[in-house]
Amino acid sequence: MSFFKKIFSTEKKETLDKGLEKSKSSFFGKLSKAVAGKSKVDDEVLDNLEEVLVSSDVGVNTTLKIIERIEDRVAKDKYLGTEELNLILREEIAGLLSETNTGEETEFSIPQNKKPYVIMVVGVNGVGKTTTIGKLAYQFKKKGLKVVLGAADTFRAAAIDQLQVWADRVEVPIVKQSMGSDPASVAFDTLKSATTQDADVVIIDTAGRLHNKVNLMNELTKVKRVMQKVVEDAPHDVLLVLDGSTGQNAFEQAKQFTAATEVSSLAVTKLDGTAKGGVVIGISDQFKIPVKYIGVGEGIEDLQVFNKFEFVDSFFK
Repeated sequence: MSFFKKIFSTEKKETLDKGLEKSKSSFFGKLSKAVAGKSKVDDEVLDNLEEVLVSSDVGVNTTLKIIERIEDRVAKDKYLGTEELNLILREEIAGLLSETNTGEETEFSIPQNKKPYVIMVVGVNGVGKTTTIGKLAYQFKKKGLKVVLGAADTFRAAAIDQLQVWADRVEVPIVKQSMGSDPASVAFDTLKSATTQDADVVIIDTAGRLHNKVNLMNELTKVKRVMQKVVEDAPHDVLLVLDGSTGQNAFEQAKQFTAATEVSSLAVTKLDGTAKGGVVIGISDQFKIPVKYIGVGEGIEDLQVFNKFEFVDSFFK
C-alpha cells in the first residue's frame, strides 16, 4: 500500500520503534510459531493467527474482524503463502485503524477557531493521567501556545501536588483549590483565569475514580455545565487516558468511561514497557473513538501524536 512510503520524522520514529519493541517481539514470536512448517494460509494457520491476535490483546471482536478480512483474501487467492501474511496483516490492520482515525497528524495542534481550546482529561488513577497532562502542556507551550492547567481532581491531595510539579516543570500557570473542593468550581475558576490571560489551551484534570459510575457521571456533567458558563462550547475535547500495559483492563476502563461521559479522544500510555501494544488496535476499533496520543517512554518528549501509518510501520517493521 502506498501510504507505507510516507516519510516519517526520524527521531520520533526511532522512539516509536523502540517503544513498541516488546509488543513487536512478542507478536512476531507467536506469529512465527503459528505458521511454522506451513507454506500457505489455510484454516489451521487462521486458527493459530486468531489465537496470536487475542493473546496480543487486540481483543476478540477486533480479532474476528481481522480474521474475516484475511479469509476473504484467501478465498480470492487460494494459494496465498504464509510469507505474505505479514504484509496482509499490516494492510488489514491499517485499514481497520483508518475507519476510526484520520491518523495522518504528526504534530501537536489545536483548532484555530477555538480560544481557549478546552481539554477535559479523564481516566482512573495510576494510568499516567497527570503525566500526560504535563507532557501535553509542554508540547503545546513548545508550539508557542499559552497554556493554563486546572487541578479539578480535588479527591486526592497527591493529584493536586503532582499537577503543580508539572506546572512548575513546564512553567505554565495552574489554578487549584484545596483538597475536597468542588471540582466544578475549580474548572470555572480555571476558565475565568484562562480567559483573562488570553490563553490558547486549557487542560483540566478530573478525579480518576470509578467506584460509583453514577457519581462520576454526575460530577463530570456538572463540571461541563459550569465550564460552559464561561466558554459556551467547552470542553472541546474529552480525552480518556488509558494504561496500555494493562491490556484487557484498559478495554474495561474505556467501557466504563464511555458509558459515564462523552469521550471524544484517547491517549494510550506506557506502551514502551509492555508487550500489550496490540491493545491500541482493539480499543480504537471497538470504541470508534480516535486515538490521539500514545506514550512510548518516560521522557517529556515521549508523548507522541498517534499516527496510524507510523504505528503500523513500527509494529510490522
